[in-house]
Amino acid sequence: MSTYQEFIHQNEDRDGIRFSWNVWPSSRLEATRMVVPVSCLYTPLKERPDLPPIMYDPVVCSRGNCRAVLNPLCQVDFNGKAWICNFCFQRNAFPPHYAGITEQHQPAEIIPQFSTIEYTLQKQTTGPLIYLLVIDTCLDDEDLNALKESLQMSLSLLPPNALIGLITFGRMVNVHELGCEGISKSYVFRGNKEISAKQLQEMLGLGGQRRQQPQQQRGPVSPNQPAEIQNRFLQPVHKCDMDLTDLLGELQADPWPVAADKRPLRSSGTALNIAVSLLECCYPNTGARIMAFLGGPCTQGPGMVIDYELKNVIRSHHDIETDNTPYMKKATRYYETLAQRAANNGHTIDMFVCNLDQIGLQEMRSCVNNTGGYMFMGDAFDTALFKQSFQRVFSKDSKDEFKAAYGASIEVKTSKELKVSGCIGNCTSLEKKGANISETEIGIGNTTAWKVSGLDLNTTNAFFFEVANSHTAPIPQGGRGCIQFITQYQHSSGQRRVRVTTCARNWVDSANLHFIPASFDQEASAVLMARVAVHRCDTDDNAQDVLRWLDRMLIRLVQKFGEYNKDDPNSFRLAENLSLYPQFMFHLRRSQFLQYFNNSPDETAFYRHTLNKEDVTNSLIMIQPILYSYSFHGPPEPVLLDSSSITPDTILLLDTYFLVLIYDGETINAWKKQGYQDDPAHENFRQLIQAPLDDAQEILQSRFPVPRYVETAYDGSQARFLLSRVNPSQTHNNMYMMGGGGDAGSAILTDDVSLQVFMDHLKKLAVSSAS
Repeated sequence: MSTYQEFIHQNEDRDGIRFSWNVWPSSRLEATRMVVPVSCLYTPLKERPDLPPIMYDPVVCSRGNCRAVLNPLCQVDFNGKAWICNFCFQRNAFPPHYAGITEQHQPAEIIPQFSTIEYTLQKQTTGPLIYLLVIDTCLDDEDLNALKESLQMSLSLLPPNALIGLITFGRMVNVHELGCEGISKSYVFRGNKEISAKQLQEMLGLGGQRRQQPQQQRGPVSPNQPAEIQNRFLQPVHKCDMDLTDLLGELQADPWPVAADKRPLRSSGTALNIAVSLLECCYPNTGARIMAFLGGPCTQGPGMVIDYELKNVIRSHHDIETDNTPYMKKATRYYETLAQRAANNGHTIDMFVCNLDQIGLQEMRSCVNNTGGYMFMGDAFDTALFKQSFQRVFSKDSKDEFKAAYGASIEVKTSKELKVSGCIGNCTSLEKKGANISETEIGIGNTTAWKVSGLDLNTTNAFFFEVANSHTAPIPQGGRGCIQFITQYQHSSGQRRVRVTTCARNWVDSANLHFIPASFDQEASAVLMARVAVHRCDTDDNAQDVLRWLDRMLIRLVQKFGEYNKDDPNSFRLAENLSLYPQFMFHLRRSQFLQYFNNSPDETAFYRHTLNKEDVTNSLIMIQPILYSYSFHGPPEPVLLDSSSITPDTILLLDTYFLVLIYDGETINAWKKQGYQDDPAHENFRQLIQAPLDDAQEILQSRFPVPRYVETAYDGSQARFLLSRVNPSQTHNNMYMMGGGGDAGSAILTDDVSLQVFMDHLKKLAVSSAS
């Protein structure tokens, strides 16, 4: 490898993994001095077209407390037909079907290029995919009709053998039977009353299911056992798609009258509880999705987030800070319990939320976050934004299989010098104990395995580690630390699969610490620290303390790895692979993840959920948006996210991940108003205008959820989206000093500090003798 950058990207392409540091210090003391912990971002289902199809079970270490999987880093004795585990050094005999292996005929799992490999388990099979639709009927007719159309369309995208069920709710909750010929039949439950799983079993006649399927038995219910119960509420799509299409078509808005000064009585909490209980009773421990479509807040029964009086507004960030939230704590606890029950059974909860006001995502976020579900937030169900995003949930790969996994779990094995501090991502703890658990907890800790009920190709989790060796007994130079990720999941084809990724990095002793800064991955580290910051905000509830902590961490990092003379800020220099990190932190501090201004608690919950789910590239776009410039001066090019880039004769394309915006400069806008683009003599101007539109469409095609798309111009009201994200290097305070006007860029009306001021302050603090 010629550079670390190439090494980093090669590892990401092959294993879906990015480490904060690519060599590791050999003692705990040195590791704590590095400020950014030894950690990584891992994408379990990273697309690898060259992965060989392994149609047998993995070979695991025979030591009971190890159980690591055979991998390319193990020592193999071809003559003795044995292998030595690289985690616990146990010697293991190969099973009989490996008798023919030689150095010339090696199985794929010990070939170095297959450090990531996927096994298809032969003995374990699972049932078909299960989709349980939970639909809010307290919508206006236009919205409800649009939602019904989208759902009817989705039926054609499901595999014919997939099981589907339907629950609708308003003031009451209806569980619909799908096996009735020519008649609609449903069971109605009061929305203001909590129903336990046991009561639901008895009411729906599911009692026999538990007796035939004991709770301790792992694995899904067999599709043909017992047929009469299963088919009443969850039927194969090919049997009921006509009935279900008709049933959806006949759905009416909630019939209960709503006074002008009241909200509709909406029983979202009870409906979700019934959905979780139904799957818990019929299909424990198998992959299933509960897809909830919500058009407003829960206003009655368990899980209510606001009462039905319109004069009482739903809580804001200010209310949360001042503890003026009468329903929030109880509702949050309720949804956390539901989420844990769903996760324990491998069931995923998706939330598609459309309303101009908040609906309680802040309280309900654990349902999605703990189960790896999809979260979508929009204005209405009849918008293209919802329709396109919902369709993307059912996108398929080249083999016509869904790009998603169900009922997944991730386990981490480490060599004895490393301990696991925790995981930050859309998952929940499996409380698996082991000798390699760190006392320092970061994120969801105190375990070596996590449940991630739903996975897609971009789902990325952050894992944090601690170097265990003391400074007096460091690891000898030349060794390597190993980490293995074992991801088990149900493939959309019904197979049970195991993907194993094994990686290693070199240890360096105190005499060779100069190798450490060169191995720093500033992009991965920025995303990892953003996840830690967001997790602290969600658990400590004080964004100001988190901002101060981020600042301290940044100062310590540049103090440790910058080059400077004491008390001389002008002498301060950072290596190239560290130079962008302070800039990422500057934009992270200003981002919607840590700043509440102009964002509701629901929006904050949605943004944080997405940051905790996406890979490095997408997360960096969220932290520091990308700005492209289009002009007659040359081809389109990325430019600084800075007010100086906003000039009259350019078109800008801003990509913040959640929003794609095209901004016409003052001159360009004037030319468009005069219609130059319609004049054949100005074909080059027409092409200039078209280029950003084409690029924007390309971005919109590949994202989930689909970003908002905005076209605006100089002095347009929506130009605020651009002005709020660029670095305010020119403001109303300094524009005249800098010779503002002309082509010097656009002045921003803000009192925020610019990146230049931030960096000057950082340099001053970093070189100070007092610090």
